[in-house]
Amino acid sequence: MALLQTIALTKRFGDLVAVNNVNFTVHKGEFLSLVGSNGAGKTTLVNLISGQVKADTGQILFADSDITTSRVSERIKLGIARSFQLVNLFDGLSVLDNVALAVFSREGKVRNLAVLADADRAVRAEAMGVLDLFGIEAQWSLLAGGLSQGERKLLDVAVAYALKPTLLFLDEPTSGVGTRDKAQIMDTVSAVVRAGTVTAVVIEHDMDIVFKYSDRVVVMHEGSMLADGRPAEIRANKEVATVLLGAPVPT
Repeated sequence: MALLQTIALTKRFGDLVAVNNVNFTVHKGEFLSLVGSNGAGKTTLVNLISGQVKADTGQILFADSDITTSRVSERIKLGIARSFQLVNLFDGLSVLDNVALAVFSREGKVRNLAVLADADRAVRAEAMGVLDLFGIEAQWSLLAGGLSQGERKLLDVAVAYALKPTLLFLDEPTSGVGTRDKAQIMDTVSAVVRAGTVTAVVIEHDMDIVFKYSDRVVVMHEGSMLADGRPAEIRANKEVATVLLGAPVPT
């Protein structure tokens, strides 16, 4: 069942066609990886879907609604959320308050930032529950700016998850962290996503992670769709291997 669908979606920046007539489908309940070399159009596609930039032509359908011209806030309310490659946290707030702020935002509540979690026991309890899911509840009182890079990545995903999305975009959740932290982050994120009712789309460059965690892999190249298939199919695709790595992937 298609949760999200783009139809002939196109975005130009001057002479550059960043997204070129793209038909992209995300099925409900899957863990999908969106891959491609730098400049392939992955982030622009996600920016179009999440409302950060406007499409020149084409349509975006989400849960049977046309959201092509919807505002970012409207898309969040419908159930689309994202984390960012460059972690987008409030470093001067505690770990708990970062998540609590997402809950308040989701509920449309206006609160004094200085008393976020303490002002609402239900929000505090929900925020602590989210931190527990992501294994960072012990750091609840720390300032977000004092976390390790791996913990910051998990908190960034936790903040997006606290919006209770139906579709969650994760932009390079393992960038800038060591190999051991990558596995921990992805084990945690995939477990949380698969245990709930969230569909996830991950932009990722580490193909080991892509092949290990994905149900399906979509490959972009120069703004267009190059390939779409299960991890084993993408691994065996010589054209994909040449584009991504310059050489076939060993079997």
